[in-house]
Amino acid sequence: MIDPHRLLAFCTMSVLLSAIPGPSVLFVIGRALAHGRRTALASVLGNALGGYALVIAVALGIGTLVETSVIVFNAIKLAGAAYLIYLGVKALRASWKNWAASASIPSATCSGRGSIRAGFVVGVTNPKSVVFLTAVLPQFVDREAGHVSVQMLVLGLAGALLALVSDGLWGLTASAARTWFGRSPRRMSLVGGSGGLAVIGLGASVAVTGRAD
Repeated sequence: MIDPHRLLAFCTMSVLLSAIPGPSVLFVIGRALAHGRRTALASVLGNALGGYALVIAVALGIGTLVETSVIVFNAIKLAGAAYLIYLGVKALRASWKNWAASASIPSATCSGRGSIRAGFVVGVTNPKSVVFLTAVLPQFVDREAGHVSVQMLVLGLAGALLALVSDGLWGLTASAARTWFGRSPRRMSLVGGSGGLAVIGLGASVAVTGRAD
């Protein structure tokens, strides 16, 4: 039903895009530095689920509405930006508390479910993913073969799995660096704070992201 060549081409593009640090990668790195490996990996899973929710929206035709409507697009974009800034501020506050207390490694204050939920919200409100999936995903569908929506779902699933692996590697790398810095409590607090600042900066960047039209 799906042309293997189209699937391979889409997977290749997905790998190349996943390898380039973008909003998802920066979000995962920030979470890893602020909270550690467990939170980072849970955020990766949530982000992938959020990204696949966008694939489903595109397959159902909702993605076109979001991409073409300035109001809807900006509402989703600003909601995602505000949530990122909230997460960053939360990480900064935890870092400051640990600095004042001179504690060991700042503990991950996010539960597994909470981290997955946070990653999902970020993934589903990523404006660049909305534009990319709406503009690019349909181009890899063989309309003559039929079942267009199913093809999009399968292609999107392949891309989400590849992103899961790529973002997971970024998260593991960043959390490994965090563990190394953990030998110094105060230095570790600075690392956690830098992760919070990174997420806040990402939120600000998303907020000013414009539309390519």
